[in-house]
Amino acid sequence: MGALDGRIAVITGAGRGIGREHALLFAREGAAVVVNDLGGANDGSGADGGPAHDVVAEITAAGGRAVANTDDVADWAGAERLVAQAVAEFGGLDVVVNNAGILRDAFLAGMTEAQWDAVVAVHLKGHAAVLRHAAAYWKDQAKAGAPRAASVVNTASASGTTVPNAGQANYGAAKAAIAALTLVAAAELERYGVRVNAIAPIARTRLTLATPGMGALFAQEVAEGEFDAFSPANIAPLVAYLAGEGCPHTGQVFAVQGGAIQRLQGWTAVAETETDGPWTVEDVGARLAAWA
Repeated sequence: MGALDGRIAVITGAGRGIGREHALLFAREGAAVVVNDLGGANDGSGADGGPAHDVVAEITAAGGRAVANTDDVADWAGAERLVAQAVAEFGGLDVVVNNAGILRDAFLAGMTEAQWDAVVAVHLKGHAAVLRHAAAYWKDQAKAGAPRAASVVNTASASGTTVPNAGQANYGAAKAAIAALTLVAAAELERYGVRVNAIAPIARTRLTLATPGMGALFAQEVAEGEFDAFSPANIAPLVAYLAGEGCPHTGQVFAVQGGAIQRLQGWTAVAETETDGPWTVEDVGARLAAWA
C-alpha cells in the first residue's frame, strides 16, 4: 500500500528537477500522474514535449500510471485542458502540485517589461490558472454530493519569503504572491474539502544552477555515500505527505531543504505605537524614530 494509492494528481513543471522527483515518487506511492511540462528553456522560451514524455515512460516502465501533458499553464485554456485531461484519463482529480517556473533575472533599473511579465505569468498566473480550474471541478463535485478529499501544493520560494534575492524582483514578487494565494485559496476551498499548502524549496535544479551567486554552491560535488543536501529528491516526500488524504494541514507554507523542514509564518507585527487623536507628520516621525 502506497501513501497515495488511488490518488489522481496533476504535477506541473514535472519534466525535470523538483517536479520530476515529485512525479516519480507520487507514482511509486500509488498515484496516477498527469506529468505536465511545456519543455521550455530556463527563461521560458521554446517548447519540447520530450521531458514530459520521458518521465511518463520512466513511470510506466516501473509499472506506474502516468500520461503526459505539454500545455502552457500560463494559458487559461491550457490550464483548463490540463485539469480536464486528468478527469478524462483517470476519472477524477485529487491533487494539484503547482511547480512550473522560469527565471529572467535582472536588476530593477534594467528590467524589461517582457522579463517582468514572463516570470509573473508562468509562476503566479500559472499557479492561479490551474488552481482556478481545479477548484471549479472540486466545487462541482461537492455540489453533486461527491466531494473529493483534495489537496493543492503550491511552490513558493525563499526568494519570496525569507531571503529576498537581489536581481529577482519579478521572481521574488511572484513567489511571495503565491504564498498569499495559498492562504486565500485555503480559506475559500475548505468548504469543498480541499486543503491548500505551499512549499518554499531549496534544491539543485537547472534554475538554481543558473542563478548568479548560487550556482557554484549547488554545483558542488558530493562524495559517494554522503547525503546530498541539495538533491531535488529531498523535496518530494514532504509534497507527497501534503498530498495525502489523511494530511491535516491547510493554509501553511513549509520551507524544505536537505534534511530540514520549517513551518513559516507571514507578516507579523513586531512593534506598535498608538495615539488617541489624529496623527501629525511630526508625531509619526518622533514615534517611529526608534524603529530605524
